[in-house]
Order: sequence, then structure tokens, then C-alpha cells
Amino acid sequence: MTARGITAADITGIVGIVPTPSRQGSDSAQAVDTINLDETVRMVDLIVDSGVDVLLTNGTFGEVATLTYDELLAFNDAVISTVAHRIPVFCGASTLNTRDTISRGKKLMSLGADGLFAGRPMWLPLDDEQVVAYYSALVEAMPDAAFVVYDNTGVFKGKISSEAYGQLAKLPQIVAAKHLGVLPGNDAYKNDLEAVHGSFPLLPTADNWLTSLNAFPGEVPAAWSGDVACGPEPVLALRDAIAAGAWDDAQVAHDGIVWATDPLFPDGDITKFMPYSIQIDRAEFESAGYITPGPARHPYGTAPSAYLEGGREVGRRWAELRARYAKEPKHVGAGYATSVVDFSDSV
Repeated sequence: MTARGITAADITGIVGIVPTPSRQGSDSAQAVDTINLDETVRMVDLIVDSGVDVLLTNGTFGEVATLTYDELLAFNDAVISTVAHRIPVFCGASTLNTRDTISRGKKLMSLGADGLFAGRPMWLPLDDEQVVAYYSALVEAMPDAAFVVYDNTGVFKGKISSEAYGQLAKLPQIVAAKHLGVLPGNDAYKNDLEAVHGSFPLLPTADNWLTSLNAFPGEVPAAWSGDVACGPEPVLALRDAIAAGAWDDAQVAHDGIVWATDPLFPDGDITKFMPYSIQIDRAEFESAGYITPGPARHPYGTAPSAYLEGGREVGRRWAELRARYAKEPKHVGAGYATSVVDFSDSV
């Protein structure tokens, strides 16, 4: 049994992934103690109070690769203390090797994390045997931890195969995997769902949740969103509409999210986005005005100006999207509530 008994059944609704707020000057190569702890507490309280269901820390735009060990612990200690067991928290523990990930993971669990958000070592790509051996070593070393697998093709030099997913499904401590969901002309999501056979959910992006759910009804109980750091209301509206079976409202929320995030990838090309994803996402969060993210840490402080402007445009659109949701719910279903709004002028 994992810490607090977290299982795959607990991964429902919106899984929010948060950035790591920084102090001014944190973009310097000589910066020390870069975590803005006050803003961390404010951000986490805002997001948890809003009703987000699960929290993940220290993925790519959470700058797991740029934080010192002490900074990572200070940030996650603040997150865990602020959440105070209101929702499950999975702390990012990815490193360049198995032993450091285990060491880091054990320390994060000792701080009170419910589980770990764990990517693969990224210096060289891993084949299927190595992927399975890596996650098997993690769960063996940390039997009290629940795990969310971090499957990011760009960062980890390849996608986890369906065959490897089938083996990972045999590890009961794995409770979810961060995925992309249904993609045009690609059967990967279908094949991966068949491979895990309901053992744990494969989380699509929030802008792909409705599409994935329509393709595989009953098999997609949750989606992930980094846009919770721009204000969670749009993705929560989508969640609420799905839970209520209000499919017209779900489509409206989906269309709004797609409209808001459309400028994120330069020229619509994710391969242009990935090398600058930290910087572009930081520009988005700053522009949305919901939190104060601070500068990206060295060496990820620069990007083409047009790419950064795309991120800022997403932030502006997201702020507009948030403003269209009334604070008072207009219909309630399955324990959730959402307001009905019209995005026809924008989409």
C-alpha cells in the first residue's frame, strides 16, 4: 500500500502541474536560493482552493533540471505543507540516473509527498528493457510511494512503447502516466490504453481530454494541465461539464481552451516549442497575471522573440477565457459545478 493509500482510482479530474516561482535575478548563472517561497505558497493555495484534484511538481517547466538539490527540497516542502493533505501531491524526482532519483525520491517522500512524478534518465535514450528495469527499481526502493510516469518524448528522447507500458501495468504503485492522448493519424494512445488494460489512467492534455474521451469512453478519467498556473477555471469548467454529462458545455469549454492555447507552438510545430518550452511557458504564466513566476533559471533565459510572444498571447487569451466564467455555478452534477458560457465570438 502506498502513502495514504493513493491508488489509480484517486487520479480523476484535473491533474495540475505547477511551475517553480523564482526570485528576481534567478536567471543569473551565479544565482543562489532562487525559490520565491511566498509566491509558491500563494500559488498553491490559489490552485488547491480552486478545486484542482491532484498536483504535480517539477516537470519540465517546473525546472527540475535547473534547481539545486536544496532548492528542490525547499520548494516541495513549501508545496506539501501548503497543500496539507487536501489533495494528492506528486513531487518531481527526475535525475540523470537511477540512484540519484531514488535518493531524491526518498527525501521527498520523507517531507510528506503522496508520490513521485518520475521521468527517465535523459542523457541517453532507454530501450524497453531499460525503461521497465528503471521503474521497477524505483518502486522496489520506495514501496510506500505512488508514481506518476512522466512520458515526454522530447525530454526523454523517445516515447514509452506500448510493450513497455504493458510491463509497467504490472507495477501496482504506478497510478498514472502523463501522456498526450489521441493524436491525428497516430494509434499510440489506443495501443497504450490496450497495453495498460485499465491498470492506471493515461492522462491526456486538457485540450485533448474531450477528444480522447470521445474516442475511448469510460477510459479517460483525468487530464493534466500546466495552464492551472494561468488560472484553473477553464479546465475546471471542462471537468465539471464532463462529470455532469453536459456534453454541449464540455464542447464549449474544450473549444475555449483550444482557442486560448493555439499560439503556444511556434508555427504550430511542437518541435520548435520543445527547445524553448521553459521560456515560452514562463512568458505565458507572466502574461496571464494569475501568479508571478519570475525569470527562468540559467541557461534557459532566452528564446526567439516571436516564440515568447506566442506564449504571452496564450496568457492573454487565457485571462480572457477565465473572465468569461461566472463565479456562481449554474448547474451541478456528479459532485462538480460549472457555469455555461459562450465562446462563439472567439473560437
